[in-house]
Amino acid sequence: MLKLLVMSDTHGDAEVIKRVRDQHKNVDAIIHCGDSELPFDHPYLENVKKVRGNCDHDTRFPEEEVFEIGGLTIFVAHGHLLNVKSTTMNLLYRSKEVGADVAFFGHSHLLGAELVDNVLFVNPGSLLKPRGIADKSYVVVDFESGKWTVTGYTDKGNELFTKVFELEE
Repeated sequence: MLKLLVMSDTHGDAEVIKRVRDQHKNVDAIIHCGDSELPFDHPYLENVKKVRGNCDHDTRFPEEEVFEIGGLTIFVAHGHLLNVKSTTMNLLYRSKEVGADVAFFGHSHLLGAELVDNVLFVNPGSLLKPRGIADKSYVVVDFESGKWTVTGYTDKGNELFTKVFELEE
């Protein structure tokens, strides 16, 4: 089983990154979808797959990340360059271009997950300024036997929801 910890839009709150990481030590990868507003080499971002958001000034952050883990291709972008606040079509097209199995993004601060054309799209919400819900949020995403499980959590580690998405043959 593959287990991914995904967060976004922490906007300078380094301690929430540490707290979330400490709650989920047993993961295969940690992903930050941008707007950390921390230096690229901040200790709490060590060994994190991370991208540059529109509020990140450190140019060492890449605009996007594409990597493989557990036989899956992971695409990470903040979303501002793909206009995700207006449409997710650009994100879908870019995900298809890079052959992604899953796309993680932020920017809108809206927590959500959906499966489109067998690509899982996940926005972990914001750990500082959520929109659409009262709770600050992040997600843990599991993949096993053709099935994605997305679990949303509050910044305090309380479960908000679990959604299961089965890939179509």
